[in-house]
Amino acid sequence: MQDHAVVSREEWIKARKQLLAREKEFTRQRDRLSQQRRDLPWVRVDKDYELEGPRGKVTLPELFEGRSQLIVWHFMFDPSWQDGCPSCSFWADGYNGYFQHLRQRDVAFAVVSRAPLAKLEAFRQRMGWSFPWLSSLGSDFNHDYQVSFTPEEIAAGEITYNYAQRKPGPPELPGLSVFFKDDRGTVFHTYSCYARGLDMLNGAYHHLDLVPKGRDEAELTYPMAWVRLHDKYSG
Repeated sequence: MQDHAVVSREEWIKARKQLLAREKEFTRQRDRLSQQRRDLPWVRVDKDYELEGPRGKVTLPELFEGRSQLIVWHFMFDPSWQDGCPSCSFWADGYNGYFQHLRQRDVAFAVVSRAPLAKLEAFRQRMGWSFPWLSSLGSDFNHDYQVSFTPEEIAAGEITYNYAQRKPGPPELPGLSVFFKDDRGTVFHTYSCYARGLDMLNGAYHHLDLVPKGRDEAELTYPMAWVRLHDKYSG
């Protein structure tokens, strides 16, 4: 950082315009990719999933709340854990504020974790979140969408995550799934993403990408080693 180039305002404007041209091309590429994402074929959801929310048992179709589209965040919270995942909480701090806007565009939004509902509710109150959070404890939902793994899978030394085989780590990993419900009430799985694919949905990371030091994670033991629950930061 100490040896970074310093130029005149005129030279800076010239360099900034060159970067702007590349940024615009990236935006056009992103728009094309987003359309390709929407054009993916769908899979009919034939399994009956029952989740538990503050008002009792809820089925997957009921999560739509009268809308045709549904986004589900798979938040890492194993039943044995006392707190939710700090990294997932980093994302949740952002979508706590915008899920109500999604509802205005025919999109329902929910967070699903395997921890029992009492733990989810206590943690949500602690974090000051208001989004819908449901427990999938006793359901295959998280496992079927490849974000939770059985003891047998972990013992075997291989799990499927992000559409590839890999060595197991924790029993939970993060992800997002999208669903559509047609006029007959049939639910379809339209999209899921995992791992670095979730970066595009973290507003704080995009802000950090703008500043001179960027995410500043290169020297850490792993990229998100700095992340804490927001009530655990010291300054």
